[in-house]
Amino acid sequence: MDVMGDKATLLDTGRFVQPSDRDETGDGEAVDEARTRLAAEAGDVEATSVLGAMLLRRGDLDGAEPLLRAATAEGDRAAANNLGVLLHQRGYTDDAAGWWRIAAVAGSAAAAHALGRYHRERGDEPAAEYWLRQSAEQGHALGAYALADLLEHRGDAAAERWMRSAAERGHREAAYRLARALDRQAPHEDEYEGGADNGVGSAPGAVAAPGDPGNEAEQWYRQAAARGHQRAALQLGAILEKRGELKEAGRWYLTSAKDGEARAACALGFLLRDAGDTESAAVWWLRAAQDGDGNAANALGALHAERGETQTAERWYRAAMDAGDVNGAYNLGLLCAEQARNAQAEQWYRRAAYAGHREAANALAVLLLQGGDATGAEPWFSKAAEAGSVDAAFNLGILFAGRGEEGVALPWYERAAAAGHTEAALQVGIARLRDGDEREAERHLRCAAGGGSAEAAYRLASVLDARRPPAPAHELGEQVHEKTECEEWYERAASQGHRRAQVRVGMLAAARGDVVEAARWYREAAEAGSRNGAFNLGLLLAREGSEPEAAVWWARAADAGHGRAALRLALVYARRGELAEGQRWADRAVTLGPREVSERAARLRDALRQELTA
Repeated sequence: MDVMGDKATLLDTGRFVQPSDRDETGDGEAVDEARTRLAAEAGDVEATSVLGAMLLRRGDLDGAEPLLRAATAEGDRAAANNLGVLLHQRGYTDDAAGWWRIAAVAGSAAAAHALGRYHRERGDEPAAEYWLRQSAEQGHALGAYALADLLEHRGDAAAERWMRSAAERGHREAAYRLARALDRQAPHEDEYEGGADNGVGSAPGAVAAPGDPGNEAEQWYRQAAARGHQRAALQLGAILEKRGELKEAGRWYLTSAKDGEARAACALGFLLRDAGDTESAAVWWLRAAQDGDGNAANALGALHAERGETQTAERWYRAAMDAGDVNGAYNLGLLCAEQARNAQAEQWYRRAAYAGHREAANALAVLLLQGGDATGAEPWFSKAAEAGSVDAAFNLGILFAGRGEEGVALPWYERAAAAGHTEAALQVGIARLRDGDEREAERHLRCAAGGGSAEAAYRLASVLDARRPPAPAHELGEQVHEKTECEEWYERAASQGHRRAQVRVGMLAAARGDVVEAARWYREAAEAGSRNGAFNLGLLLAREGSEPEAAVWWARAADAGHGRAALRLALVYARRGELAEGQRWADRAVTLGPREVSERAARLRDALRQELTA
């Protein structure tokens, strides 16, 4: 227990001059002690008390005890308090309490604090509260903090008042705990939370407005951190990082990390990694991981995995797991899966999934599904989805849709779509189109298209295209073309490689007379395997007088099953006089259809056959 002096000491009375800033050396302390000793030997009670306190602080209990007893006998309450401290250090706690009681009754706030703590350690909370309140009401910071701790333990709302009182008097732990209490009252949580999968840092969150508990919490974190509280420095760094003030956040993380806070070292590593300094990040992650931080071990594992150092990555993932971080098992599963070690991947996924890791449950279900075990996959998808995994909700929708249970699949797609899953939004949009709810379909297709889905952009463009009014006729001059929203979505889908959108953009370009643009989009679609693109490109080339090249693209389209392309080829060869080749393509067109194409191709085939047999 700390030495508890009293306000009424010789240094406070001015009878001894306090050492100046430039005299804070061993020689200065020796001079002070010598002066105090002379005054004590001359019978000065306060000097005797101060000298006893000096020796007590130095650890010279044998030298301090007679001096403190002598001063106590003369009624010095500071000496009585310090005598209690000395006896407590010797292990005579009951005797110490007796002297603390004497000093406390005489008005010593420090003794009242010590006596309160003595009673609390023995489970006598009423007595503890009485004495701690006496100390706190006299303005003693330690007494106020101990009283707040006692009241908080009981759930008493008055705890905050005394914690604030202690914090205002410079108690750094009180400032930290007051900040924590205010943080819990705020509508957001600025506390640092580790454990991101694969060593990925957390995303920025909300910032408290002025006057909010969260804003006041930051001020108390700052005060505690400025007084050297390492956890307060960590929390302050997290608040600043979420606000985007990364430079100052890094300074506080560094301060906390240097004081031995592993979580701060880990967070500093993430800041450095995001700034592009992976080597420095690795140094801090290593320091944190060696101190038992599982998140830092995961980050090191991810770093080595990215470098292809799989054995080192596995070692750090195991270290994370040993530190109690379930992400370690999940990341081990990912590592094994990348190496096609599926049996081991399943083992690690199961371990993490049973520990409640939702993404591990989803990964396990995917692995089982890929192995053909849909029955085993379903409960893991469900467990992950119910725990909030967006991917699992989407995968569960796919599983049910694959069984033809569209009605069961839709709610899972909707859940994933509500969480921002692009492909799920597309599936909901398709389902709503199928049901005839065009308004809801458009809403979901817009979400999916905005999220980068080319298929959604194409389908959205089709919906808008269907409701587009016919272009107005212009009596004079050329028709003015203004690009519509549906064309913009077609073009977005086409630029992402969507073949049907590319064909559609080509058709729109051809309709406005832009042959070069039309040919470009038809060619892109055709080269990507679109039979309609190849057919339309052939039509465009034929109109431009390049029938031989057109025949090449029609042949590609016909080989892919395009009946009209086969009919065009039959006509080309018939005109050239290559009747047998024309008959062959006409036969193909009859088979491919559609109906009107089959009928025309049949007539052409019969005519060619007659020519051949004539």
